[in-house]
Amino acid sequence: MIALLLRDLKLAFRAGGGFGLGLAFFLIVTVMVPFAVGPQSSLLSTIAPGVLWLGALLACLLSLDRLLALDWEDGSLDLLATAPLPLESVVTIKALAHWLTTGLPLVLAAPFLGVLLNLPAPGFFWLVISLLIGTPAMSVIGTFGAALTVGLKRGGLLLSLLVLPLYVPTLIFGAEVARRGATGMDVQTPLLMLAGITAATIALLPFASAAVLRINLR
Repeated sequence: MIALLLRDLKLAFRAGGGFGLGLAFFLIVTVMVPFAVGPQSSLLSTIAPGVLWLGALLACLLSLDRLLALDWEDGSLDLLATAPLPLESVVTIKALAHWLTTGLPLVLAAPFLGVLLNLPAPGFFWLVISLLIGTPAMSVIGTFGAALTVGLKRGGLLLSLLVLPLYVPTLIFGAEVARRGATGMDVQTPLLMLAGITAATIALLPFASAAVLRINLR
C-alpha cells in the first residue's frame, strides 16, 4: 500500500497533477473576487469564508478527472484490480494521494489567501480546521465519481455534474464553521456535522467505489 501511495504521488507530480494546478486556480479565484464585488473591506470580510471554501472545492474538482483515468489508459487499473490487495484499499490509497497532492496544499495556502479577502483574525484558525476536516471528504467523494465515469469519453464534465451535488453538505458546514469562527460564534454544531460527513464518506464510499470499479472493469 505504501508503494502504491508513493507511485501515485510521483505520477501526480510528474503529470503536473492537482498540486500546482489546484493552487493556481485557488489563487486566481481569490484574487478575482475583489474585482467582482468591489474593494469594500467589510463586504470582503463577510464573504471571505464562503469564497475560500468555494475556491477550495472547485480547485479539488479540477484534478478529479485524472484520478483514475491515467491508470485506466495504461492498463494498470486492471492489474490493480487483480492484485492481492483489496480494491477497497486501492481506492482509499488513491483518495489519500489526491488529498496529499491537492487538498493538503489548499489547506496550507488558505490562511495566506484569507489575508487577501480581509478574513477576520479569529477566522484563520477555524478556516484551517474546517478545510483540514472537510477536504478529505471531497477527495473520497471525488474518487467515487471518478470510479463511476472511468473509461467514459469526455467523462470530466459528467464527473463534475455527479460530484458537485455530493459536495454541497461539506461546503455548507465547512463554510459555516469558518464563518462562525470568524465572527466569534459557537462552531460546535457545524464542526461536528462536518466531521460526521467526513467520517461517513471515508467509512462507506471506498466500498461503493470498489464495487463500481469492478462493474466497469468487467
